[in-house]
Amino acid sequence: MENLKVIIIGAGMGGLTSGIALSQAGYEVEIYDRVLDLRPAGAGISLWSNGVKVLNRLGLGREIAAIGGQMNRMEYRTLAGELLNDIDLMPLVEQVGQRPYPVSRTDLQQMLRQRLPVEVQLGHQCIGIEQDDQQVTAMFENGHVATGNVLIAADGIRSICRKYVLDTEIAPSYGGYVNWNGLVPANPDLAPPDTWAIYVGEHKRASLMPIAGDRFYFFFDVPMPKEDAAQGGDIRADLTRFFAGWAPPIQALIQSLDPATTNRVLIHDLGPLHQLVRGRVALLGDAAHATCPDLGQGGCQAVEDALVLSNYLKSTTISVTDALRRYETERVDRTAAVVAKARRRAEQIHGKDPAVTQQWYDQLSQEKPEDVRQAIAKVILGGPLR
Repeated sequence: MENLKVIIIGAGMGGLTSGIALSQAGYEVEIYDRVLDLRPAGAGISLWSNGVKVLNRLGLGREIAAIGGQMNRMEYRTLAGELLNDIDLMPLVEQVGQRPYPVSRTDLQQMLRQRLPVEVQLGHQCIGIEQDDQQVTAMFENGHVATGNVLIAADGIRSICRKYVLDTEIAPSYGGYVNWNGLVPANPDLAPPDTWAIYVGEHKRASLMPIAGDRFYFFFDVPMPKEDAAQGGDIRADLTRFFAGWAPPIQALIQSLDPATTNRVLIHDLGPLHQLVRGRVALLGDAAHATCPDLGQGGCQAVEDALVLSNYLKSTTISVTDALRRYETERVDRTAAVVAKARRRAEQIHGKDPAVTQQWYDQLSQEKPEDVRQAIAKVILGGPLR
């Protein structure tokens, strides 16, 4: 299908990656976002090997390696700091053919924007979509109208476009916990520079991952009812209270973080949905399948979407709508499985059933590293690039 014009709504990770992939395929691309200043949501993201492989395929291998942290091991510890499990990740890398890269979201967004051959048009809030047999049109609050052959709705978990595709409103679901995240300078007193360190206890979690620039991406998880989560408070005081008695590295992390640049997020997920497409309009990324971050697969699924959608538009000659249906067929089961698995993982970690969480703690100290690697590999190898 030659001379397609693609309208992309949303300039997050999925929208930008789609713009790159479709531009490389020779299509005309316009990309819009409602915000006036494109700032990433969250401080860091763990890109597992399936997501990195997509970026490699798009010619971004050198760039993603330059901003990715060298994460060679992962370790689980009790809240007191006792080692539960030490997992060498290099056999995983050899099995799946690519190392994972924890990255700064800002670095990732800048990298993708630099490789996008068009400018993102900011301050464009999509308020309506219309289509016929030949084209699709997006209407914006500022009066602008964009018409093309395909529209990709990559406008996030609170997507405006999703209602058009599904013809009903689907609200995100609260995941049961609050997440604080940010970046701090790397320091061996916090964690080894090549290790993902995870402390668990009291149904909570504290974690450090290495990223480029001698920094750690950190996060804290605390389960709480949604009405309590909505209140918020002083970040350092809250974390000091929630993680009182935890190991010295966690206390040092709380003292070293910058509250002004630390994000506090109520975790939500969406779906699984069993429809991603309506005619010439396709949902992509969090608009279609936002996950709890407990598998580290949210961003990876968005870039998988981008690759699969681009491939079908390039390789299918029947029609645009046929290509989008094929995209939907391939992606709906994969993403539904990841959303469901991430939700089960979130509930297991955060004490929805305290007995289940205690069983997980007990299992951590006995689990073979090989079993942990195989569980991660299974998710990675379910993607479009084996």
